[in-house]
Amino acid sequence: MKISDKILQGIKSTLETGNKVKIDLREASALTGSGNNVGGRTFFDDAFSSYRYANPFRQFSKQIYVPNMSSVQFVAKTGNAANSTNPWGYAINPNSGNPNINTSIWQLPTRVITAQLPVRTSVLDDVNGLNNELVEDLMMEFAALEGGSVAVNNDQSGSTTTSTGGIDGLRGLNSYLGEAGESSAFGTSGTAITNGIHTIATVGSTISGLNKTTLSNMRKALPGQYWSLPGTAWMMHPTAIDVLTKSLTAGNAPYFVETGTYNGGSVVNVFGWPVVCNPYLDPWISTGAISIYLANWPKFLTIADVEEMSVHAMVQTQPGFINLYAEKRMVSTVRDCFAGVRLIATA
Repeated sequence: MKISDKILQGIKSTLETGNKVKIDLREASALTGSGNNVGGRTFFDDAFSSYRYANPFRQFSKQIYVPNMSSVQFVAKTGNAANSTNPWGYAINPNSGNPNINTSIWQLPTRVITAQLPVRTSVLDDVNGLNNELVEDLMMEFAALEGGSVAVNNDQSGSTTTSTGGIDGLRGLNSYLGEAGESSAFGTSGTAITNGIHTIATVGSTISGLNKTTLSNMRKALPGQYWSLPGTAWMMHPTAIDVLTKSLTAGNAPYFVETGTYNGGSVVNVFGWPVVCNPYLDPWISTGAISIYLANWPKFLTIADVEEMSVHAMVQTQPGFINLYAEKRMVSTVRDCFAGVRLIATA
């Protein structure tokens, strides 16, 4: 059809119906060869984004929802109600346990993650499925950001980088107290931001000493009451998994043998507990790195999400653009400090 015919047909259609009409004046060439603009127009496949590493802590940790709350308080019963000296018989001996009836509280403010995304309106029209992909990828961005903050952020210090949040971020696992050889203990009790910084039982190992014996020492440090509970698992940085895969016994035999299947492969399960690859922990390459955790995660770590999450489209913030603004709020904390142990590189 000639261009003039297309224009006349469009005018006729809008006069008859009163509706807006789009007139496509592009010409599709004949099938005369290969190459751009030869044999047809450009086809837009559905939009997609490169897959991001989500937050692996959410696989096992306890997750709760706190509707529109600005802070969350956690309460732990840390003492014994029964008389540990002689609990038998009918005599009542209040507050006679060891360490006696006691509770510990700590309170953390909800933290905000935000994102802004400008998009040309013409692109939204041209690219198939872009709206859904933008929102889905934005959620994965949030998951990656929160994973890094849950792992290593120090909410007590405004560091030179704010990529994990600093004083505006979450209380990261690695920022809790605990040097090699220390045992677990609850932090101070109260509602200040400095309360609730627990001590996590920590096992030490040299960089070259990461092997099956080291993991056995971590298993020994985890109290036996957590061993058989659902949700007990390892979290390891990929570099730590790589070292363990290559570690050898004194007879140069591998500690962990690949069986040829994923579910039975090396370092997929250790001592019966699954291994979760977690790139947000420290790489096992330097002194002070904390690269491995063993925990009953439903009791050890709690993630609290504010139920309301907002995504707003600000139309025409600039000519030809729509600006998406997204916001979510959350909190994370070590809840039962006795339910997890970690490994630190000592040299």
